[in-house]
Amino acid sequence: MSHPYVSEDHEGKPWFEWIVAAVVIVATVLAVAGYTKAATAAIAVTAIATGLVRLALRERSPWKVRSVAFDAFIGIGLGVGLFILLTIVPVGN
Repeated sequence: MSHPYVSEDHEGKPWFEWIVAAVVIVATVLAVAGYTKAATAAIAVTAIATGLVRLALRERSPWKVRSVAFDAFIGIGLGVGLFILLTIVPVGN
């Protein structure tokens, strides 16, 4: 029986994850300031970007959560879904 990997050597890169965390913090500040469209757009663009990075770089990607297909589907799907919601649901600025 092989031992499962539990080391971060096989996961994402911290510098990329910190960039994503910084975008989430900026989006939170924007939302609190009343710029909900800009905050949602920032999260949507980041989600699509992480999905495309994972899809393009595959195993060399700095953004890894699960499999390539899962990460790309969730990232791109979340981003597209948020953009669709922005067009359908009227929100603040």
